[in-house]
Amino acid sequence: MFKKLYAPMDMTKGAPWKGILYFTLPMLIGNIAQQLYSTVDSIVVGQYIGDNALAAVGSAMPILNLLLVLFIGISAGANIMVSQYFGAKNRDSLSYTIGNCITVTAIACLILIVIATPLIRPLLVLLNTPDSIIDGCNAYLMISLLGGVGMAYYNILSGILRGLGDSFSALVYLLVATVINIGLDIYFVASLGMGVEGVALATVIAQIISSVLCCIKLARMREHFDFGFRYMRPKSTFVKTLIRLGLPAGLTQAIFSSAMIVVQSLTNQFGELFIAANVVVMRVDGFAMMPNFSFGTALTTYAGQNVGAGLYDRVTKGAKQGTWMAVVCSAAITIVILLFGKGLMRIFTDTEELVNMSYYVMSILAAGYIAMAVTQSLSGIMRGAGDTMTPMWISLITTVAIRIPVAYGISYLTITPELPHGRFECIAISLLVCWILGAVLTAIFYKRGKWKTKSIE
Repeated sequence: MFKKLYAPMDMTKGAPWKGILYFTLPMLIGNIAQQLYSTVDSIVVGQYIGDNALAAVGSAMPILNLLLVLFIGISAGANIMVSQYFGAKNRDSLSYTIGNCITVTAIACLILIVIATPLIRPLLVLLNTPDSIIDGCNAYLMISLLGGVGMAYYNILSGILRGLGDSFSALVYLLVATVINIGLDIYFVASLGMGVEGVALATVIAQIISSVLCCIKLARMREHFDFGFRYMRPKSTFVKTLIRLGLPAGLTQAIFSSAMIVVQSLTNQFGELFIAANVVVMRVDGFAMMPNFSFGTALTTYAGQNVGAGLYDRVTKGAKQGTWMAVVCSAAITIVILLFGKGLMRIFTDTEELVNMSYYVMSILAAGYIAMAVTQSLSGIMRGAGDTMTPMWISLITTVAIRIPVAYGISYLTITPELPHGRFECIAISLLVCWILGAVLTAIFYKRGKWKTKSIE
């Protein structure tokens, strides 16, 4: 039984909902563990350094997410290609896909470090980052960027493992790294007094460890594919397919992160207290979104394997069952947030005004998690089938054409002498509108069924 947990899962057989659930649960635990990285950072910073340091870490996150979109794209493309080739039992193509992903990731890391390093502080200035937190933001981003190879390779290699149907191994390695991250966080900040820099360094070290463990696991899976330098030599066919499939996913995240940065500029105008509240909300939000992201990724692998095997009726059946499971899970989380939200906020800070503001913002967003369950699940199906363009366009419409104008529009319309920048609720309301519209558009395009014609084979 223990050996079976570490083995790739063939999701072309058995009851769809059982396979999806069995695959999702380890990945959900793993995603929660990964979210602990940033959450523990925030707890340690908030409790040991102060609210301004908490705001510094939070303000850095949208920029860090934007810098890492290259790897999100590679990971998404890798997941789709690996799952379809695995479902089609194409050993040679599977081997070249995995090897080329490793090489492309190394090149992307080098490009990112060279281009992004000198731009970090000017970008923080451009975004009106308060003087009281700009140095902390800059230090956190520089360390995270220079050590980002660990995060990059964990995302890529765990995406490959999931494409093979193995979500358990990635979970185990991430749990090990999370424990290390928590221990180093406390040691660097509480014992050595390293501040924000210690938090970033702890996360970087933990992520490098998780990526090394994933690489060792892949090297031992030779019964399913070949792993060696021969397959790491770039091959245009696989690199082009990886870019074609991964680029829209990367652009989707880039669009989302860019919108977050634009909105962050508005957020910064509301002062340090609201910035800190926004950080707390993002941390709780990260956990609330985990089931949605987990089901979405599981359905990407499920769709990829079944499309590779030509089982389209099975894909449709799994989409319905997987989406319902995601919706029920999100509804339960929404209830928990509304009932126990303030208790969750107090984990991060003892400042009562900050707790109340954070809970108020979270209560506005709560219903949106159910909408996101639909979006992530059906987008996962479309991506797994090879249609990565449709989710990208939906993200472009909702985050750029809808969210940004709504946020700035509400801010402008609510300006008063007492509120020179308008009401801070504009941030949460614009995000809620974005989520709901995204769910509606995703459902419409899924029903149209053009994703059924996008297989890579």
